[in-house]
Amino acid sequence: MDRSKKQYRAETNKEKVLDNISGHDALLILKALAKEDRSIAKRIEQIALEHLRDIDVEKVASQVYCALEGIEVEDLWEQSGSTRYGYVEPSERAWEMFEETLEPFTNELNKYLDLSLDNEAKNYCAGILKGINQFGKESTSQFKDWAEDAPDEFFERVLDDWKKACKTPELIQEMEDFIKHSLGN
Repeated sequence: MDRSKKQYRAETNKEKVLDNISGHDALLILKALAKEDRSIAKRIEQIALEHLRDIDVEKVASQVYCALEGIEVEDLWEQSGSTRYGYVEPSERAWEMFEETLEPFTNELNKYLDLSLDNEAKNYCAGILKGINQFGKESTSQFKDWAEDAPDEFFERVLDDWKKACKTPELIQEMEDFIKHSLGN
């Protein structure tokens, strides 16, 4: 193989490296770059904040609704009832499944709160609440029948947890206005 083909192949393989590293590898590389150069670290932080600040309430609501709507009643039936370890109440397991489905969203909300991105946390919370509300009002899934009160309960739980973490009265008022005007609650 002549030199230009080897060089081309090497360049092509280098281009594929970024497309094929895992998220964990990317994080390690990013941290190494940030540690090496303070200006790179500041730029990484700037890009990260730009990304984190881009909260689309409608998109979050859609993701929450789709996640809840995606809970299969068959999974509930498989995980409840008589088991070799005893009896698992289907409605209790349904509530657990509801909570487990919301967990990635509440974890994300907590990330915004931990970073003191208060307005973004408010918007993300509004998206969660809107998705739960939509599921409670519109879903016709069989799963919902097993966790009939879960949407209202978890709506209140998410809202209360956010209010406890939010120390800005104006943001709390904005959330209450959003709920009143956009969700009809």
